[in-house]
Amino acid sequence: MAKHYHEELEALQLALVRTQMAMAGSDERVVIVLEGRDGAGKDGTIKRITEHLSVRATRVVALPKPSDRERTQWYFQRYVAHLPAAGEIVIFNRSWYNRAGVEVVMGFSTAAEQEAFLRDAPDFERMLVESGIRLVKIWLDISMAEQEKRLEARRTDPLKALKVSDMDKVAQAKWTDYSAARDTMLTRTHTPFAPWHIVRADDKRDARIAIIRHILHDIAPADIADGVKAPDSDILFPFEMAALEDGRLER
Repeated sequence: MAKHYHEELEALQLALVRTQMAMAGSDERVVIVLEGRDGAGKDGTIKRITEHLSVRATRVVALPKPSDRERTQWYFQRYVAHLPAAGEIVIFNRSWYNRAGVEVVMGFSTAAEQEAFLRDAPDFERMLVESGIRLVKIWLDISMAEQEKRLEARRTDPLKALKVSDMDKVAQAKWTDYSAARDTMLTRTHTPFAPWHIVRADDKRDARIAIIRHILHDIAPADIADGVKAPDSDILFPFEMAALEDGRLER
């Protein structure tokens, strides 16, 4: 099983390399937004996506909390500064969607600011897409039990010490609040031009394979994408309202 995973991963990483080579010298620009609960597997997924890509043409953006100056700016302003130029891939490990998630649950912004975000985010993303940026939005969904296991591993493994945050301490206690914020975010910001895709991420390896397949089908030239299997629809699927009620999203 492990051998099959590594072989599949290597083949997909090669397809990513070929895709980036095709982007070189072109006007192609790609933004990948990865969101999910604490412990959902974003870091590990990003590592596998970027492992063999050009460091000059690939950037991972994981912004810290805003400075006092940034708090006075237009909310999207500090994210705009990190958007890609021609031939570049930018991956946001968390993104402007902080305002629809942790800021809602923890009260880091006002209800008015949160409502303004939900109203404005689709327009912001429409402008990105209309400018020629390929925008891929993925939500990694995990169960409460799996999150607990992963957060405990962070606390007890010295090599994962840098992943531990204050937010870990409340992730389980505020599980229901995070679920409600997720549902509102998906409902209000899923659009035809910037759709959300959901990944059931309890199995890290299956999730990574599905995500990379999805990215390739979204951004790779046809001659590359045609050689990549479609993601398993039981693992990765486009968001739809029915998913809020039929068990595909963790409650």
